[in-house]
Amino acid sequence: MSPLRVPLLAILVSMALCQYYDYDYQPVSMLGPSGPNCNQECECPINFPSAMYCDSRKLKFFPIVPTGIKYLYLQNNQIEEIKAGVFDNVTAELRWLVLDNNQITNAKIAKGTIDKLTALEKLFFSHNNLTEPVIPPSKSLDELKIMYNKLSKFPSGLLNDKENLTSINLQHNQLTSDAITGAFKGPKKLLSLDVSHNKLKKLPAGVPSSLEILYADYNDIDGVGAGYLNKLPALQYLRLSHNKLVDSGIPAGVFNVTSLVELDLSFNKLQSIPEINVQLEQLYLQANEITKIDLSSFCKYIDPVNFSRLKHLRLDANNVSHSNMPPDASNCLRQASDIMFE
Repeated sequence: MSPLRVPLLAILVSMALCQYYDYDYQPVSMLGPSGPNCNQECECPINFPSAMYCDSRKLKFFPIVPTGIKYLYLQNNQIEEIKAGVFDNVTAELRWLVLDNNQITNAKIAKGTIDKLTALEKLFFSHNNLTEPVIPPSKSLDELKIMYNKLSKFPSGLLNDKENLTSINLQHNQLTSDAITGAFKGPKKLLSLDVSHNKLKKLPAGVPSSLEILYADYNDIDGVGAGYLNKLPALQYLRLSHNKLVDSGIPAGVFNVTSLVELDLSFNKLQSIPEINVQLEQLYLQANEITKIDLSSFCKYIDPVNFSRLKHLRLDANNVSHSNMPPDASNCLRQASDIMFE
């Protein structure tokens, strides 16, 4: 029952799938008899005595958590507030807290509740009514999800002591670039940051160099700062689809970094293919305004050892077709098994 650290691939799968598969949840019917040390509104399986399942019960109040509980599941209820005292028995024990799909607001979170959880590792707070993040004092926090809320600010300094935080998901909020200035400088081990579906006009500044995944789809970003990716030497996956990217906002070589494996620039306003590194494997450019294919975007030199490692290239919904491919394309893109024009 104890949580496991997952590799990068597992993080990617988790981000792609429904959020409710992100925690170890089993339907009550599969859990077996409940143990004696449990709130009467919930289930605490004898075979998992440290877990309390209170999900999908139409609860309007937050149950008091008994001693010994480390994993608390309260998703899919009608809870509006968290009263003082509910965590008093587990301030140094609780590891996972799942509060997705409730009606909680910042004003209804009493002092002495989440701000006393010193051992929390995972906090899932999606589909509520928060306007600013709620961060526990725990230095063990490794995963934070506050999706589908009304976040309009994320004050700098909140994550300064979160040295073990590896994943932050803030998609579907109302965050602006100014609102997240300096917000992500603290977690030096951060691997994954998702700020898609917000109101950003530029990529977040000051993110740690450890970052491997950055998703910023569905924002108002029109360019990428020169040297931005050079500050992220471990970055492998960058998604910027459904923004307002234009050629003038893409400095020469800004995407030409050796670490990138996947780059998604689809559904923007690009008229040319930006320069990429020969190590890139996945490039998505569909639904732009591209009118030409220049091999120098993929290969500076072409010979037996110099060629692009690109495997998948999408150019559909642009102003180019297979007939626009230069004669040397088969040598430059010799590993591309899938080039899509339609």
